Amino acid sequence: MNAHLHRLCQLAQQPSRRIIGLMSGTSLDGLDVALCRLHGHGPATRLELEHFTTVPYDDDVRRRIRAVFAGGPTGQISLEHLTLLNPWLGALHADMVLACLRDWQLAPTEVDLVASHGQTVYHAPAHQYQHPDFTGLNATLQLGDGDQVAVRTGIITLSDFRQKHIAAGGEGAPLAAYGDYLLLSSPTEERLLLNLGGIANFTYLPRTGHDASAAFSTDTGPGNTLLDATVRARCGLPYDENGRLALAGRIHALLLQALLEHPFFGASLPKTTGPELFGPEYLQQAQQRTGTENLGTEDLLATLVELSAAGVARAAQQVFGEQPALAVYCSGGGAHNPALQAALQRHLPHCRFATTDALGVLPDAKEAILFAVLANEAVAGQPVSIGAGRQRVPAVSMGKISLPG
Repeated sequence: MNAHLHRLCQLAQQPSRRIIGLMSGTSLDGLDVALCRLHGHGPATRLELEHFTTVPYDDDVRRRIRAVFAGGPTGQISLEHLTLLNPWLGALHADMVLACLRDWQLAPTEVDLVASHGQTVYHAPAHQYQHPDFTGLNATLQLGDGDQVAVRTGIITLSDFRQKHIAAGGEGAPLAAYGDYLLLSSPTEERLLLNLGGIANFTYLPRTGHDASAAFSTDTGPGNTLLDATVRARCGLPYDENGRLALAGRIHALLLQALLEHPFFGASLPKTTGPELFGPEYLQQAQQRTGTENLGTEDLLATLVELSAAGVARAAQQVFGEQPALAVYCSGGGAHNPALQAALQRHLPHCRFATTDALGVLPDAKEAILFAVLANEAVAGQPVSIGAGRQRVPAVSMGKISLPG
């Protein structure tokens, strides 16, 4: 038997596995690296976060990704650039993992698996595009070749998690329902796990212990993507630190109404989207329709914060009625934005808000942790179905396995 396959068989039978989860989101701020010890599998999964860091991307890395991100800034991309970026990002992520291990004084041989999400550069659920040759086909593309990660680190690597979800009839996102259900469901409390990344999404976890039939996950619309793009374009800053600019502005009601007219906000749940839909062009068109092209930066950011909060609230109200009363646990960059948190509390006044810190999960590490959980399930667990009906997340083991040699 191949030695690495023999190793996989051993890992599947161990009581615990040490897995590095990697996540790079649409904000392009860097690579989240979470070293996790995962005990057991399925509903009995127990996690210890041993180390976590975000390795920042420099301007050159962001430039290379943005050349193809969401179709590129001009709508035209170089196939050569796209092809070369895939192994280049894989090698970069591998080197970042090795640097983290050196900082943590660990050898690669002390890690069982790497779970690499890769960098999403295009997300194309069937409802979002109009290509006549591919009607009804869901697709998504993440770069960062898993073979590069496996060979350069010497660690068995699982990557490309979203493709199995699509093959089984899903849209490839959001995948949070699997990890959220296994790690964070409660028999005593209804929970909404709200991730405020570039795109906002939530997972609903009913008060049913290990019954997964009512759980589901959905995107709700833009989270930080338009906020960060606006601050970057107008102020040369990566983001609005502490929501300072947005808090100083006033909501422009007419522009907000135009932004919320997009059919995505009225579509049935669950649904997925990305910066391909909610990018600068979407904002510019709404500003042109409302004559707000010269709206001040603070007022524009205040309006975009309101848009993000309204998207979350509308999705929650579609499911739970006009006055939902749930425990909401936030993660992602938006969990650190007081302007966005205040807007959410205003839109959902009967909900109780906290971060996932309250559940023992570091908010900034949550997505990287969730992919470590998916890798753990692929190697040691059994496929589990989350939800029911249209909201059902198919029972699949996700992640392509790359061997180091």
